[in-house]
Amino acid sequence: MKQVSVMIKPASGLCNYRCKYCFYADVASLREVKSYGIMTAETTKAVLQNLFCDLNDGDTLAVAFQGGEPTLAGLGYFTEFARLAKQLRPGVRVSYALQTNGSQLDEAWCRFLKQHHFLVGLSLDGYAEAHNRYRVDENGAGTYTQVVRAKKLMDEAGVEYNILCTLTNELARHPQKIWNTLLQLKIKYVQFTPCLGRLEEGQDEWALTPQRFASFYQSIFALWKAEVEKGNYVSVKLFDDIVNLLVRHEVTACGLHGYCQLQYIVEADGGVYPCDFYVLDRYYGGNLARQPLHEIAEQLKNTGFLQSRAELPAPCAGCRYLALCHGGCKRLQQAMYVDDDGYCGYRQLLDTIGQPLCDIGSRLLAGVL
Repeated sequence: MKQVSVMIKPASGLCNYRCKYCFYADVASLREVKSYGIMTAETTKAVLQNLFCDLNDGDTLAVAFQGGEPTLAGLGYFTEFARLAKQLRPGVRVSYALQTNGSQLDEAWCRFLKQHHFLVGLSLDGYAEAHNRYRVDENGAGTYTQVVRAKKLMDEAGVEYNILCTLTNELARHPQKIWNTLLQLKIKYVQFTPCLGRLEEGQDEWALTPQRFASFYQSIFALWKAEVEKGNYVSVKLFDDIVNLLVRHEVTACGLHGYCQLQYIVEADGGVYPCDFYVLDRYYGGNLARQPLHEIAEQLKNTGFLQSRAELPAPCAGCRYLALCHGGCKRLQQAMYVDDDGYCGYRQLLDTIGQPLCDIGSRLLAGVL
């Protein structure tokens, strides 16, 4: 049985927020065409047809919608997408995910998300003050209240979701405040996404550093461990990924083992790229509205993306974890791996919490904790 995953940007990089650290706005600014607008009905149908032509009954298609802000395509777009997917190939199992700022969600949206079993990633940067510093709307106003409203609507509708927290260098100074807010809001699943600097212009004030990455997660681990021992398990994505890697020997996060794998990032015009961090003209791999996926897969391999990694930093050569991480994700290097001074935040983290984390993870997996 085949399993195919694609990420679709139905509203390209369009967004009604003006998050100061937005990596996709930075990426889009480096392309000849900065925005492809809203995906048309014709393009949507053609994309689905070219996805399904390589799939058979019983196969699985995982579709993640991201942006920009994908909900700007409108609830009608998503309703028609789900209808078309079911009509064109009813024997293929389709699962859905959505990453959103929550601003467009209302009761109708939540009913739809629940009906089609969407897993939603809701962007919430820790506590109100920190969130409102960087995640602002078109008028420069903070958006924390809107996000909490969206969370409550999803709670009431029974929608599955996790919280996506962009870990800026400043936010990483305040693990206790973040953890207190997660507990107050009764969050059960959280992913801290390292905040990146601009792709071609060096570091920014908000960009996470390896030192801050390590110190943050060391503090969060102590807080997380205390809750686990009380019987309150909160899923922290990186902790889950490390346990899966070291205990179950499974790779559950792209780049964690240092090798790039082809993704299928579909822009609103149908254009396909190999990685969400590198939706750039030089890595364009064809158009899914005009070509089947197997053909695009071969073209993506020829873009040179998989061979574009520079040599590993010198400290990696003698690292005890090299066989596990192989230098990690190349785009996240300055945020969590080796910095210009040779300090590796990921190595520091594994040195200090790796064993106790795996001990707890093993007990959780065995059902004895």
